[in-house]
Formats: sequence, structure tokens, C-alpha cells
Amino acid sequence: MSENSANPIDVHVGARVRLRRLMLRLSQDKLGEKLGVTFQQVQKYERGANRVSASRLWGMADILNVPVQYFFEGLAEKMVTEGFSDNDQTPMVYDFINSPDGVQLAAAFSRITDPKVRRQVLQLVRALSGEAGAEDEKSAQ
Repeated sequence: MSENSANPIDVHVGARVRLRRLMLRLSQDKLGEKLGVTFQQVQKYERGANRVSASRLWGMADILNVPVQYFFEGLAEKMVTEGFSDNDQTPMVYDFINSPDGVQLAAAFSRITDPKVRRQVLQLVRALSGEAGAEDEKSAQ
């Protein structure tokens, strides 16, 4: 990792901040105001360009109504000794989180409580995307 590139952990935490902020329909300006920082600082946190201090992360968790560990969810599975693994899909996930449709889809999907319905939605999305294996998974159930 070069000196000027963002740390993968900071990028992950920032993406989780952005996801939760968008799910709550909170602007960067409003989050910054509640944190006592500018919206530009919030942008830097969300990109992973600036590291979030422990006290600031605690404040974000309170404002965004999540436990602090929320910001680190999914990180342990992705990390290997020297960073993210070669077959990591993190860039795709971050692109999804950074799109308005992706955030809305994630928010709506997270409100589905029935596991069978969640699987059906996943199968539908796979079929619409032309992903191989969507039919195979359907026949296996």
C-alpha cells in the first residue's frame, strides 16, 4: 500500500458510515453538523481519505443509531495478513453502496424478515442479471 492510498480498513469503515447515513436519508451536511465537522470532512471519512478517531466513531454510532461494531461488520472475513484478498469483491460492494439505487435496494431488502422471501428476491435479481446458477439454485430447493 502506498503512502497516499487509503487504508482498506478506513475505506470499509467509511463505506459503512455512508451506507447507514444514506439508509437514514441523512445528508453529509446534517451528519457533519451533528458531529461538529464540515460536510467535506464527512466526505473524507466516507472515502477513507481521513481516519475516524475512536471518539468520533462513537459519536457517529450514536447519531446513526448503530453499535460501534456495525462499522466493522464484514471486515474480518475480507482481511488476510497483508490486506484484502485477491478475489475480494470489495470494489463492487463499494460501487453498490455509492449508488442511490444500491442504497435503496439494500434498505428495502434489509426490511424483509421472511428468509424464504429474501431468497426469492435474490433469485429474481440473479435471474434478471443473467447470472449463471440462478436456475440451478432454484431447482436445488
